Amino acid sequence: MTLSNLLFRLLLVTVMTFSVVACGDNDAEDAGEKIDEVVTDAGNKVEDLCEDVKDKADAEDKDC
Repeated sequence: MTLSNLLFRLLLVTVMTFSVVACGDNDAEDAGEKIDEVVTDAGNKVEDLCEDVKDKADAEDKDC
């Protein structure tokens, strides 16, 4: 194998690798945003439930 052939193959593999990684970034970012949204929604529901319980128990401190 000649040096130019080896360099060409290395360049080809590098370009293909970056292409695959670039396509995967959007999917990972979307998944991360969905996870953040679910965690935020769950935290808000827990806080709402806590405030409802304290309200029904006539607690002085109604913040959770």
